[in-house]
Amino acid sequence: MKPSQTLAGPAAAPAPAAAAEPPRRILPVIVGAQFAGSSLWFAVNAVMPDLQRAWGLPGAAVGSLSSAVQLGFVAGTLVFALAMVADRFPPTRVFLACSLLGAAANAAIVLADGSLSVLLALRFAVGFLLAGIYPVGMKISAAWFRERLGAVLGVLVGALVLGTALPHGLRALAGMGGPGDVPWQAVVLGVSALAALGGLATAAWVPDRPVPPGARITPRALGAIWSDRRLRASVFGYFGHMWELYAFIVLVPAIAAVRLADDRMVSALSFWAIAAGFVGCVGGAMAVRSVGSAWVAEAQLATSAACCLLAPLMLAAPLPVFVAWLMVWGATVSGDSPQFSALTGRNAAPPVVGSVLTLANCIGFAISVVSIEVFVAAAQSRPMEQVLPWMALGPLAGLWMMRPLLRRKPH
Repeated sequence: MKPSQTLAGPAAAPAPAAAAEPPRRILPVIVGAQFAGSSLWFAVNAVMPDLQRAWGLPGAAVGSLSSAVQLGFVAGTLVFALAMVADRFPPTRVFLACSLLGAAANAAIVLADGSLSVLLALRFAVGFLLAGIYPVGMKISAAWFRERLGAVLGVLVGALVLGTALPHGLRALAGMGGPGDVPWQAVVLGVSALAALGGLATAAWVPDRPVPPGARITPRALGAIWSDRRLRASVFGYFGHMWELYAFIVLVPAIAAVRLADDRMVSALSFWAIAAGFVGCVGGAMAVRSVGSAWVAEAQLATSAACCLLAPLMLAAPLPVFVAWLMVWGATVSGDSPQFSALTGRNAAPPVVGSVLTLANCIGFAISVVSIEVFVAAAQSRPMEQVLPWMALGPLAGLWMMRPLLRRKPH
């Protein structure tokens, strides 16, 4: 959950001396639009049990469809960065176009008629278009909130987390599976309508503002990631975080189903577990003021690693303890996301900061594809208590790599 080039602008160009305070509506509109657009990310995952019943999709399809979105996002991020789309066209219009097209691609799922290949193509398209929603939304935010982007970043990533959780919440409210319940198609179309409204709201209520141009991707960034000790620490910490993050999001319904039999309750718990990341993001952004980004990221990464390792005990714990464990895990697995973006943007040299963020973003999402495939396949053949502890490998490796960032006193 990282912006690709959004920190490049604020790092490269200071705010104008006489910049006016943004209208009060700007931040709520951008946050709401990010929330709405990111609800497309895992819309299919929320209704997967219904698709499996209706279309006979295999259990492993949830991993393949999730990976298709991630691969689409990687491809979209690279294309948007190489073509400098958000520099050539007004960012709010890019956001609008991608929101409308992403909503259409998501809505087309109801016409797939059980074809896994069609579903995969549509999910790839949604992922590709999300590259024009989340990172571009961050770029819009950077133009309006250069002086307090760190705090805004925590709220915006939190909005992404809430949007990711939303389809599970809608499914819980719709009460799938019983007579008279709302069909799964309504959840998919509702998410699409919300995403479209987010794009329209941004175009209508967020004026375009001059933004610093993004830097073209340069191969020098790969060398910088490896040769600069502090930059390497933040980027590889992020890679460890990405090994765990999306595997957790994809597996949350299966984890909840270990203890809950009712579909509605599984969806509700999945929603709250993922949405807890909003608290982690915002709380982390507030804690940065006193201890710094590196210490916040380390604390949350260590806590999520501990949640992985404690899984065999927590899966058999009393239900309130099980639920509390899942909430803590959800809060910390997402809560360090803004801090890794901030650390990488701060540690990269100004000439390559945009390239570093873009390439780190793409590599991180590619890692998430591998972890999703590995853990979904493992969960098909092994009990959860044997699968989940292995998710700690990423956070533990990330903590090891982050050591150079923690040797200075917190600020």
